[in-house]
Amino acid sequence: MHIHNVYFWLTSGLDDESLTAFEQGLLSLAQDPQVQTGYYGKPADTQRDVVENSYSYGLVLVFDDIVAHDLYQVGANHLSFVDEHLSKWVKVIVHDIQT
Repeated sequence: MHIHNVYFWLTSGLDDESLTAFEQGLLSLAQDPQVQTGYYGKPADTQRDVVENSYSYGLVLVFDDIVAHDLYQVGANHLSFVDEHLSKWVKVIVHDIQT
């Protein structure tokens, strides 16, 4: 199994239409045919010293294996998402887990 965790820090001042389009883009990634399961959302309101919740949105995608992940990365859905939404974020961090 390969778990792909992506954290986005969005540009300040995005309007509701831009945020809705971004969320729809995240949903499309979570529903990609290569993805076994996928989730996205805003940071939980957990207040502990070890919790990093300064990001705007998180995305968690689970793949059967690294091959499926790699196919997703070069697939039209992922490439379209990046092309359409790149200007909306100032920072992205990815943490991948291999089990």
